[in-house]
Amino acid sequence: MPNLFDPLSLGTLSLPNRIVMAPMTRSRSTADGVPGELIATYYAQRASAGLLISEGTVPSAMGKGYVRIPGIYTPEQVAGWKLVTEAVHAAGGRIFCQIMHCGRIAHPHLLPGRAQAVAPSAVTPNVQTWTDDLGMLPLEAPRALETQEIAGIIEEYRQATANAFAAGFDGVELHAASGYLPMQFLSSSTNLRTDQYGGSVENRIRFVLEALAAMISVAGPEKVAIKISPEMPFNDLTDANPQETYTTLVKAISGLGLAYLHVAQTIPEPNYHALLRPLFAGPYFAGAGLTNESATALLTKGQADAAVFGVAFIANPDLPSRFAANAPLSAPDPSTFYTPGAKGYTDYLPK
Repeated sequence: MPNLFDPLSLGTLSLPNRIVMAPMTRSRSTADGVPGELIATYYAQRASAGLLISEGTVPSAMGKGYVRIPGIYTPEQVAGWKLVTEAVHAAGGRIFCQIMHCGRIAHPHLLPGRAQAVAPSAVTPNVQTWTDDLGMLPLEAPRALETQEIAGIIEEYRQATANAFAAGFDGVELHAASGYLPMQFLSSSTNLRTDQYGGSVENRIRFVLEALAAMISVAGPEKVAIKISPEMPFNDLTDANPQETYTTLVKAISGLGLAYLHVAQTIPEPNYHALLRPLFAGPYFAGAGLTNESATALLTKGQADAAVFGVAFIANPDLPSRFAANAPLSAPDPSTFYTPGAKGYTDYLPK
């Protein structure tokens, strides 16, 4: 069985190890969602990962759910991300862009023209969000998308994918986890639709399949991936039969030839890696709360091909070398996870 330091092929992309940096919102972009030199430095510092997955990057102004998160829909944003990808490649790394539409997890205060957030159905999340000028605000009721509007959002995913490749990314990851728009379509508590996008599990997975098809149309399946997080309670979302939902989805995408399937296991039971890994014909990334030891165990048991690490990479930019040496890990400062500036972002140095 492979270990964390064996190479791995993702289509034509070769990873030197199987230690992947998770997508993590860090809120260091400009108010207009443009990444700059500071963000380029942050990712380049971590380029020894087998693969970097960018923080969630919105495909449109209506996809924005948080302050100072990046976009990939304006020329300025594309140019900013090009600085990042060039820095990563110069440091010998590889990077995918995670495309994230927040759907109902957005406050009108952060949306253009103070628009109402959009969602599969008008179900208000019991969630608050931070604004830099007004502090924490409770989210408001979203507007249910009309059937004819959905094609426009699918097109946003396609255009965002094209923009990501123009910015120099090696691939893209569809964020269908963490309670954002694709997961809102997947989940019975947030999808009360009666059209072809709601009701049966086959209908509820339709939005995700159409988004993937649009993304694949740009550069082929081997440069497109997906992240899911079955039963993750984040953002006030549940599903009546999650095992049916996610086994159906994974079976439907298994034969597409995707770069990888990224599964965040956020609950103790059931073991979704054991359940879903046999259903997917391609590289399988396991993530959420892993250690060097637990990740190695997953690879040894054949339940993953690569392991995804989040918080550990924040304070340990040289995480692969620390794992290789069994060196102690530095602890991050949570108070700086989402604050502007270099403190707690690029000031963690290799040992």
